[in-house]
Amino acid sequence: MSDTLVNATHGDRQRVAPARAKTHSRRHTPVTGEGPWARRLLIALAIAFLALFLLMPLIVVFTEALRAGFGAFFDALAEPDALAAVRLTLMVAAIAVPLNLVFGIAAAWAIAKFEFPGKSFLVTLIDLPFSVSPVVAGLVYVLLFGAQGLFGPWLQSVGFQVIFAVPGIVLATVFVTFPFVARELIPLMEEQGTGDEEVAMTLGASGLQTFLRVTLPNIRFALLYGVLLCNARAMGEFGAVAVVSGRIRGFTTTMPLHVEILYNEYNSVAAFAVASLLALLALVTLAAKAYLESRYGDALASRTPR
Repeated sequence: MSDTLVNATHGDRQRVAPARAKTHSRRHTPVTGEGPWARRLLIALAIAFLALFLLMPLIVVFTEALRAGFGAFFDALAEPDALAAVRLTLMVAAIAVPLNLVFGIAAAWAIAKFEFPGKSFLVTLIDLPFSVSPVVAGLVYVLLFGAQGLFGPWLQSVGFQVIFAVPGIVLATVFVTFPFVARELIPLMEEQGTGDEEVAMTLGASGLQTFLRVTLPNIRFALLYGVLLCNARAMGEFGAVAVVSGRIRGFTTTMPLHVEILYNEYNSVAAFAVASLLALLALVTLAAKAYLESRYGDALASRTPR
């Protein structure tokens, strides 16, 4: 049954492949009547903008980080508070990203495959972190779980601390990052429709088999893409985490918070050293994103909403 299921769904994808290839080839066809000068001007403007607002800041970060030499650079990264900030950042990302992965798949599955009352409202809620300031989100958690908050007294009575502790940082990070996986999957799953799943169910596959052998392979590239974006935001989040963490040095300071503390202390070399590590993590994420787009461009392009 499983081989028949795979062959059936693979045949469906083969039939739509020529149409997608034809659509992809038309993307490079000029649609305006401007001459080559207009194209060159737009390219020059884009390069100048990227150089001014992206490349130059990166150069400054690494230049300032290495201004006192490699010895001072590695000493700043080996300082106990810096190591604690790195560990906390990685731990929070390791918790928040899997949670958003599960939520994103569940939300995309429900929205793309089913019709139910409140569907549009659910999509709006998923987009909420894009429109709410992270500082406001952090303040909401303080009002809910702080010592004087709605649940604060009860949490204190059971000896569980959320605000000014790791759980609060995780909650704030999950809030600001949970749209990324879902918003990558929803357009793709809506465009794919339910045809492959219906074929699988007709052939006798269970719900779990259908998800693992049909749905998941169809969305794996967009899923990985969303996870990369989610992880990058989780490691770089500042506003919401700054509100709920209390900035207890060595305990509740993530890497972005640690950079701010060092810079406010006029320890610019150490601040830029930690900032350069964050920049390196961002560049690794960017390289992985570029690799996915270059190798699986057609699969990722299909995630664009109709």
